[in-house]
Formats: sequence, C-alpha cells, structure tokens
Amino acid sequence: MAKKVALVTGGTSGIGLETARTLKKKGYTVYEMSRRADGAKGLRHLQADVTDEAQVRAAVGEVFSNEGHIDLLVNNAGFGISGAIEFTELEEAKKQLDVNFFGVVNVTKAVLPAMRERGRGRIVNLSSVASPIAIPFQAYYSASKAAIQSYSMALLNEVRPYGISVTCILPGDIATGFTAAREKSIVGDDVYEGRISKSVAVMERDEQNGISPKTAGKFIAKKAAKRNPKPLYVIGGQYRVFVLLTRIVPTRFLYYIVGKLYG
Repeated sequence: MAKKVALVTGGTSGIGLETARTLKKKGYTVYEMSRRADGAKGLRHLQADVTDEAQVRAAVGEVFSNEGHIDLLVNNAGFGISGAIEFTELEEAKKQLDVNFFGVVNVTKAVLPAMRERGRGRIVNLSSVASPIAIPFQAYYSASKAAIQSYSMALLNEVRPYGISVTCILPGDIATGFTAAREKSIVGDDVYEGRISKSVAVMERDEQNGISPKTAGKFIAKKAAKRNPKPLYVIGGQYRVFVLLTRIVPTRFLYYIVGKLYG
C-alpha cells in the first residue's frame, strides 16, 4: 500500500510545523510549504508563496512528480493585521485577504483535480474563532477567516461526490510567533481614544497565554487523520463554548460582551 502523503502550508513554524511533525509520526510522508528558503528539519520543504499561483502550481507539481498523489492538504499559511477599519489602507486589507483566503484558494485549486480524478482526498482548512466572533480592530483578519469557513462549507458539498472530504478547524488563542508577526497599525489611536492599542494589547496577552502550538498541531493532525471527520471543529474547550454561545445568545448581547473585552 502506498504511503499517505500530506502537504501542509505555513509548515515551518507554529501550528503548521507541529501539525506536520505529528502527521509524520502518524506515518505520512509530509511536505511543508512556505516562503522561507529553508524548511524544518526532518520534513520535506517546498519554497512557494501561496499568493503566487505559478509558484504554488510548481510546488504542488513537485509533490505529484515525487509521490504520484496527495492524500491530505492542510491549508494553514496566514498572518494577521490590526488597526481601525477607518484608517486601514485598502492595499493592506487586500493583502490580508490575498494571503489568508486566496492563498487557500490557490493551493486548493492546484491539488483538487488530481484528488477528484483519483476519487479520494482530504482538505483541512484553518479558520479561526474570529470567524464566528468578529474582533474589533482586527476586522480584516476576522473577515479573512470567515471567508475560509464559508468557502470550506461550500467546497465540502461540491467535492463530496468525488470522495473528497473537507474539514474546517477554528483555533482560539494559540501561543505562537503569530503574535509577534502581526502587522499592527495604531493610526487614529488618538481619535479612538487609545482603544486601538488597548484592544490589540488585550488580544496579544490572551494569545501568549493561549494553547501551545504542539497541542493545537496534535489536535489538527488527529482530526485530519480520522476516518470520517466532522466538517467543523473548534480547538479548546472554552472556545467551543464561545462558538456555541454565538448560536444561542442574542447578537446584540454577544457583541456587547465582545466590545467590553476588545472594543
């Protein structure tokens, strides 16, 4: 029997790296893709920017050339920006969507045809609890993750007849380098009475006290390897409660609480 092959984007650090390492322990041949020239030790590295269709096609083509198939795609690559909607430059907002959402689209489109023709495959997309619970002063990040969730649920029904499953995973606060890499803008902080910087500071404190990337990576790999995974998972018990509340608590009250925490 051919060894299972996995491709993990954003796999050189944080959640992606820990997911890739756990999948390798589970017996997968693992390729990780990122813009970095050098990859993680023990994993097969592909250098590609997920926003560049040509680079993505070439990298995915290399996997197919070496292995003949891809059983599992984990779309994890992404970054965050913060700032007030009013003062965020349009190009920065577009960049956020280009990496986080259209990066998922580019890699998925490169992998799908071979999965469909083979009659099996699995796609796991990383969204965020910021999808069902939009965070003030991180509107474009929240929007990018909401787009991933909607895209995943639509994709699920499109490809189900071809033996392909789709799962969307929503992490909450994870203690990774993502926090330090966030592109922060406090333009307009004086107008907003310091609320921009205060909101992001609270979020970053929560992130650095969040779940470890190893725990998150093990969770993702476990669900990705399940025989029949659910369409949607939330990482972390308290975050599952938060997401459940979005379905039963009146929206006005929910966002009153969000505003008190982050607004």
